[in-house]
Amino acid sequence: MDLIADIGATHTRSALLDARGRIACAQTFDNADFAGPDAVLGQFVTSAGGARLERGALAIAGPVAGDEVAMLNIDWRLNRDELMRALGLSELHLLNDFEALAHGLPALRARDSRRIGGGRALSRATLAVLGPGSGLGVAAAVPHGDGWTAVAGEGGHVSVAALDETEAAIVAEHGDANGHCSAERLLSGPGLVRIHATLARLEGSSGETPTAAEITARAARGDALASETYAVFFSLLGTVAGNLALTVGARGGVFIAGGIVPRVVDALERSDFRERFVAKGRYRAYLDAIETRVITVAEPAFIGLRAVLGYA
Repeated sequence: MDLIADIGATHTRSALLDARGRIACAQTFDNADFAGPDAVLGQFVTSAGGARLERGALAIAGPVAGDEVAMLNIDWRLNRDELMRALGLSELHLLNDFEALAHGLPALRARDSRRIGGGRALSRATLAVLGPGSGLGVAAAVPHGDGWTAVAGEGGHVSVAALDETEAAIVAEHGDANGHCSAERLLSGPGLVRIHATLARLEGSSGETPTAAEITARAARGDALASETYAVFFSLLGTVAGNLALTVGARGGVFIAGGIVPRVVDALERSDFRERFVAKGRYRAYLDAIETRVITVAEPAFIGLRAVLGYA
């Protein structure tokens, strides 16, 4: 059997594939319960009956360069050779988590995502994906010969741009000493908390700072401050997504993934996200023609990991 896993900062989602690439079993673990990826993957294989493994493909929340990987939002490290020996693998692919998502973009069906706004995807054109979660991931899929090549990067750390006074105050409050505020600082779970805290200060509110989950729940109940937090969040996301579309020429579409947006897609559709996506001056028409979609299918990284292992 082959092993695939999506190792995030908070959870690890694992699955075993049979000889035809079908998921034979799957399980999700809380990373806080384990000392590292070898422990959580070992537990999964044991709980699955100790199946004999052949190959593996792992999506990892962090930059992947070489055989040593240090994750960013959790104090975990991976070594390819050590992990192969521990799990008895003959082959192991290590990918950035959004690189894995990019590998799966060409295989997404229409029902796997929800369209936000207008635009029309061009066939065999570059696809882009970004997604707020514990951090902000970014990647692209580029046509190459008869197939596709996934391009990994760290686009979540570009400088975020403010387009009004409120956003300027938020960016200034959460930037570094040199004025740089990365997109991830605001477009992530912790970013929701930061936006909420600044808005509360600007409005003279006091009290405990809620968690990202609490902000989401309050916004769903119509709480004004939580709703405003999401409004700012969606606007900033539209700006960053539009920048990404221009940078990579994503005429095949821009996809939103991650642990936050698919849960609040109705609110995203009502927000200024799409307007901010296209609001790039004389390039408005260029962006207006590009589709934006939210990936709604469960475990989208698994689609890309299966593709990496050669399964259609």
